[in-house]
Amino acid sequence: MSKRIITLCYRKIIDVNSTGLWERLVFNDTYTEFLTQVKKYNPEERYSNFAQLMQYNPEAAKLHFLVSSACTGYLNQLNEQMPDIYNILGQPFLTFKSFHFEIINSDIHNSSFHEVAINFYTDSLVWHEAIGHYLLLSDKNAGNYNLTNLVQLVPYLSIHSLKTLHI
Repeated sequence: MSKRIITLCYRKIIDVNSTGLWERLVFNDTYTEFLTQVKKYNPEERYSNFAQLMQYNPEAAKLHFLVSSACTGYLNQLNEQMPDIYNILGQPFLTFKSFHFEIINSDIHNSSFHEVAINFYTDSLVWHEAIGHYLLLSDKNAGNYNLTNLVQLVPYLSIHSLKTLHI
């Protein structure tokens, strides 16, 4: 008999089309922070977009980390609850234990090109079964009695890691 232990990753993309209040706040504050921090790597404003800057100044990769500080307060507001992902009953149930912030695109002259992603990673879960496009999951530390959740595999939600334990 084997037991599959997984972690899930949900990639939340935030851009000019994001409509939720939380997303708009993250969008605005990360763009403002980007404009502040980019001056260190582009003082003459030689490059207008993030891709150009990365191509000609590899040190600009530090902007991912530097700009992430603008969203950490908003992440704390989530109380480790993964956004947008619900079980089949419509209830939030996944918590995240870590995250990774990245700038996908941005432009120093036009905020409509600003796009960021936050990758949320769960703690270890037991994957019991795949039922169509759904995963039957339970908490790894639940003991002998497993309360389960059925979650649909939606865009940007994936199995990040898998470990099979032979018991």
